[in-house]
Order: sequence, then structure tokens, then C-alpha cells
Amino acid sequence: MVKRSVKFKLTIAYDGTNYSGWQLQKIGLGVQQRVEEALAKIFPSVQRIHSSSRTDTGVHALGMVAHVEIARSEFKMAPSKLSLAINAHLPADIRVMSAVRCAEKFHARFDATGKQYRYVIWNHFAMNPLLQNRAWHVGLPLDVKAMRAAAKFFVGRHDFKSLAGTRSYEMETTVRTLTRCDIRRSGATLTVIIEGDGFLYKMCRGIAGTLVQVGQGKIGADEIPKILATKDRRVAGMTAPAHGLVLWKVFYGGKPRGRRDAAEGGKSNSTFSHASG
Repeated sequence: MVKRSVKFKLTIAYDGTNYSGWQLQKIGLGVQQRVEEALAKIFPSVQRIHSSSRTDTGVHALGMVAHVEIARSEFKMAPSKLSLAINAHLPADIRVMSAVRCAEKFHARFDATGKQYRYVIWNHFAMNPLLQNRAWHVGLPLDVKAMRAAAKFFVGRHDFKSLAGTRSYEMETTVRTLTRCDIRRSGATLTVIIEGDGFLYKMCRGIAGTLVQVGQGKIGADEIPKILATKDRRVAGMTAPAHGLVLWKVFYGGKPRGRRDAAEGGKSNSTFSHASG
């Protein structure tokens, strides 16, 4: 039987500054709405795309993944031209970085095996104006050695309830597995790299805020296991500002890498939660 539609995997980058997160909003504008509007101008039958994740207001993405099904009767271009066609109808702060044919059974959310988030900190007394909406300005010196020691305690399978934001409903489980949590330093720029199989709501920002407070000497690196065991958000560090967080990459077909060279979620029945930065 001839298939009536073709399915594409989209990799999408966006500056989240002007948006109320990725997902469609009852109040405010989500990135998803802009992408769906662009697709509908080219392919009138497209009403919905399905993403790997959600991100909160002000959070950015370099590697958001979504899939879309397009009626075969409407698809009249070479597949290699699809990303260019969509981008022609998008604002400058949203871009489809790639659009490739994918299997009929592919699902951007449920087939994902993990994600990488990156949180950027500008650690200098004067803020870099070029990073105003890209990094958290922490003016006082940070003890990066202590932060790295603390970061190691987050790796592994833990209950991350102490690091997550409050939801209006009870999560099925707040246990997640991180395969990587480390810190790169380049001059005044610190980048916290976090990889895992799923993330709770504001979990990455909770980790970043806690690590900064370790670097400030307000929390001891060896206190992290106790913070995790308490399962109480009040005992962990602050939630870092949204604008420093980037959904960097979504993994498919294998476990996320834990190498040095080589997220935040909603209600889900799968281990890999529908994350919200």
C-alpha cells in the first residue's frame, strides 16, 4: 500500500529570549507555534509537530528535535530543500538546522534515549554584553575545583527531587540517571555540561545554581549526597536563571555519552521524561 505521508526529523535551534518556551501556550507565544505556522504556509495539511522536549521561557536550544508528517500529495520539493523552505517563513531567532527523512515509526520524544544540556556562566566582575542573553553573570570569583568535585556526585542514578521545580501534580518518579555532569572553563566562561536519560522540571537549572553556590563557598561539595537524600527542594541551591541554559543535543539509538570530550521534565509514563528547561 502506498503511504499517504512522508515523515521528517527536524533539528531546530532557537534563541528563547522572546518566547514563552517551546510548547504551544494558552497565553504567550511558544516556538512550536512559529514552526507550525511556517510549515502550514507550505503544507496546508500540517497542523501539529511532535517534539523531543519542552523548554521554559527564556531557555535556548541548538538541538531540539521534532518530527512532522507531510501529505505526499503536498510534498513537491527535493527533501534537501525542506529546511530552506521552512526557514524562509520563520523569524530570525528560529532556524531548522536540518530536515531528514525518517522511518515511519520514528517518534521524536519516545525514541529519544537521552539529552545534553549546557549551562553557561560568565564569571567576571563585568558582564560581557555580547552574552547578555546567553550566560548567567556571576561577578565574584568561583572555586571551580570545588564545583567539579560537587558535580561528580550528581552522576549516576539518583532521586533528583531536591533539584527540581514544583509541579502542580505528583510525578510518577523523580529518579533519573545522569551519565555526565562536568564543568569546562575557558577564560571567564564556565560551561556546565549535563547528560542524562531524562530531566525533571527545572532540574538542570537547580544543578547549575547549586554548583555556583558550591563555588561561592555557601554549600560544601561533600553536602551533595545529603541534599539528594533529603528529597527537599529547600535544602539545595538556587535555581539558575533560564537564559544561561541551552538544550544542546538529543540522543537517539544509544545511551548518552559520559566522556569528557563528547535538562527538565513533565509528566510521562516513559523513563525519558518530556523535559522542560
